[in-house]
This record gives sequence, structure tokens and C-alpha cells, in this order.
Amino acid sequence: MAEFRRSHVDAIVQRLSEPPQRLIAVFGPRQTGKTTATRQGLQQIGPRHRYEAIDAPEPRADHASATSEADYAVFGPIRRDARWLQEVWEQSRHHAWTSPQGFVLVLDEIQKIEQWSEIVKGLWDADRASGCPLHVVVLGSAPLLMQAGLSESLAGRFEPIHVRHWSYPEMADAFGYSLDEYVYFGGYPGAAALSHDQERWRAYIRGALVEPNIERDVLAMTRVDKPALLKRLFEFGALYSGQILSFNKMLGSLQDAGNTTTLTRYLELLSQAGLLTGLSKHTERRVSAKASIPKLNVLNTALMSTASGYSFEEARADRTHWGRLVESAVGAHLVNTASPATAVKYWRDRNYEVDFVLQRGPQIVGIEVKSGHTPTANRGLLEFERRFQPRAAVVVGDSGVPLHEFLTEPADYWFEAP
Repeated sequence: MAEFRRSHVDAIVQRLSEPPQRLIAVFGPRQTGKTTATRQGLQQIGPRHRYEAIDAPEPRADHASATSEADYAVFGPIRRDARWLQEVWEQSRHHAWTSPQGFVLVLDEIQKIEQWSEIVKGLWDADRASGCPLHVVVLGSAPLLMQAGLSESLAGRFEPIHVRHWSYPEMADAFGYSLDEYVYFGGYPGAAALSHDQERWRAYIRGALVEPNIERDVLAMTRVDKPALLKRLFEFGALYSGQILSFNKMLGSLQDAGNTTTLTRYLELLSQAGLLTGLSKHTERRVSAKASIPKLNVLNTALMSTASGYSFEEARADRTHWGRLVESAVGAHLVNTASPATAVKYWRDRNYEVDFVLQRGPQIVGIEVKSGHTPTANRGLLEFERRFQPRAAVVVGDSGVPLHEFLTEPADYWFEAP
């Protein structure tokens, strides 16, 4: 079977084929294939590159053969710090100047070096002044810290490649997932091989994805005064994905003395980490939209399935739960595929409700999900059309766009679809 390649590989190769005008920043949640895509891109351009994983085990002098002696000598464990980064960069510059095709330096998990963005800024600016043909690719699994470093110190000096959770077509092509399997098991490629053993699969999701994501990518990288509250918020949100819940109700359920401001910030941190988001209510008044009651939605349905404790068979048998899983899969797909200019929201007014609303500038699209657990009448969508005159009103499922077709198109497609 040929190795599966995501579209990000072509994006990386294209940028590496151009003169190095900007850094290439590849970032996204854990286990979404950032390193794999980068390595596949490097294979395509040939041997003129150097890949360094900041979090790799530190080799000792008697195991230094993996690093060329012409680059640097190893005396004991390597300390990957600012000095090391400068040395690696200088050695890569030498290769770039002496290679007819230039050179590529890849720094994986760059955010683990203190003050990395300031160091990279100085080195990159020096290369631009000298015209050095060195491409630099930085990767990170902590979107919070990556984005902070890029926006604060490297504004205008990088081109981002956002790696999102895997889509249904990707999981189907790479691992043979059926539609129902994708709805339940979600889009984590590293967990696909364990789906036949659901206990092992759930243990992997918790231990290899959720815990490291929260502990290393959120708590270790960002000030969080109430880490226990943040963890409980994630667990609560994953369990109640697809539901509209006020922050005050959440605080009561979480049994914590925090406030809504704290909860709002923690939900934003979880969203940036690619775990859980809170969709805001669509309204004509921008101020009230920010303060609206959020609709919780996991960004990968594997998180909801793990939190629920339902087996695949039990989840399919419970039509109400399965309906929320389907709705959460649609919401995750919309958030993960929406362009930066498109916001994903919901709408509710008294007894009228629309599951999702896409907004791009003045244009809006209403989306209602029908999976057999709700009445067939689309009262909410009809009222939404009457009030807002959307660009399109889409029904997903019963008598509308089949779910498998909807999950094939990115969110912005519905602004242009006939």
C-alpha cells in the first residue's frame, strides 16, 4: 500500500521550491501528522536538509554517529538550548552557501527552547541581509506557544501551514474507515490501528493524546491558575458536546468557585489546543455575540466517544447519543476546515434553533443536521431564512445533503455551492 500523503505535503514542497523569503511554520494539535508531512516533503526535495527534533532523546558521545562530526562533536548529552540552536543554524548556513540548490533546516518542537522566537528572529534577519539560501521550517505541537512566538517576534517573517484534524475522506482513504466508524472513532491517525480493540483505543486516546495535550501543551506553556478546573471543563465539554450550556450552569456542574471570565479563557485555551471549542451565538449585535451562551463542540469526535464510555455498538444503538455524535462530527468538520475569514456559530431564539451558522463577511449560511433523532420539520431553519436571508440553508442528512458528501467539502464550499 502506498504511503498516504495529506495535502500539506504539497504545500510544504511548493514553499521549499521557492526562494526563502519567509520562515515556514507548521503547527497544529498533537497527532495530526505535522512531522510526517514535513518528512514526506523532505524526501521529495532530496538530501539537502537537516532535521532536528528538540524533544528527541539526548545521545551520548558513544552514540553520536547519527550526527556528522563535521557538524559538531558530542561530549555527553546534548543540551538543546539557545547556544545549540545558534550552532545548528550556523552549520546549516554553511551547507546552504556550499550547495547549488540551497539547504533546509527543520526544527521540530521549537517552542521547547526558551525565547526561541527572539533567537530565530535575529538569525533569520541576518540571513535575509546576507541573501543566504537557507530555508527554515519550524514545527510545534503547542499551538498556543507557537502562535504567541510567531505573532510577537516574527510577525511578517513567517508563512503558516495549519495542520488540522484528519477529515472523513482522509481517514477513509488511509485506514478504510466507514462513515459510522469516522463519526465514533474520529480523526486521529495514530489511534486507527487500535480501533478493533476499543479498550486499548480509549486508553491510547486518554494517555497518549488528551493528557499530554493538556499537561504539556496547555498547562506547561500557559499560566493557568486553576488547572483542575481546566481539566474538568474539558471532561465536561467532551461529554456534553453538541449542547448549548451557560457558563453559570457549567460552573455549578463543575463545583468550582471560579468565574465566567476564567471559564471563558480556559475554553479558548482548549480550543487553541485543538480539543474543545465553544461556538458563539449568531446575532446581529456583535457585543452580545461575545457574551452569548456557548455551544460546546469537540474538535475530534474521538474525544466525545472516549468521555462517554459508550462502545461503538452501544453508541449506534442509542439514537439520541448517536445524533449528538453526528452533530459534533459536523461541527468539528466545519471548525477544522473553515478558512480564517469564516466564523462557525449557532443560532437560537426561543423555540427556534439552527445547529450551525457560517459567517464570512456579510454572507451567512445556515446548517441543520438531521440524523433521525430530531423531528423532520425544519422550523428553525425556515425561521432563520425569514429573518436573515442567508446565502444558503443546508440540511445535512434526512432529505438533504448526505452526511458523507457534506464531510467531503470544506466549510467555505457552502458559500459558493449552487
